Amino acid sequence: MCETKNLYLWLLQVVALLGILALCLWLILRPRPPQYTIVDFSIPQSSLVNKEGQNGTILYNLEIENPNTDSTVYYDDIFLTFYFGQDTVGEKRIPAFHQGGKRTRQIIDYVDGNRRVWKSVLNALISNAKAELKVGLLTRIRYKTWGKKSKHHKLDLQGLLQVGKDGKISGKKKKNKLHPTSKKWRR
Repeated sequence: MCETKNLYLWLLQVVALLGILALCLWLILRPRPPQYTIVDFSIPQSSLVNKEGQNGTILYNLEIENPNTDSTVYYDDIFLTFYFGQDTVGEKRIPAFHQGGKRTRQIIDYVDGNRRVWKSVLNALISNAKAELKVGLLTRIRYKTWGKKSKHHKLDLQGLLQVGKDGKISGKKKKNKLHPTSKKWRR
């Protein structure tokens, strides 16, 4: 180490070293947000038949991964919404739960479609042989690291699903990660 004759320079070196140490610790201990992925998505054949007054059904498999080894995640209720254009096809509330570090949770469930909007989805599937649905996810989470809970963090995520005429995800990507909502997509 270099010698310093001036006390002020020595104190400046100590403060700079402590600042760099604090920055490194903050970067190491800062928890990463959970990853949300639509792993499977389908519309049953019975819902693809255009019957008057019928509610459609959407089956989905949502995978939630906690990438942190030293932090657990406490989720508030998760609100999952499917959109066709700007219209809401269906909504689902997933009850609050706790997820340990380096864990993955699968949520396999269904959503009943809105009759009015469902007719538009079926028309798009029939005329274009595909439809584009948007997925919106809204929740608040808290991290618990070293026995201390953090403040609430809001998550507002989105994803696009290309649905083919068979009612399943079309294209090369069969898994669709949800990403933070862009200003352009918000209503």
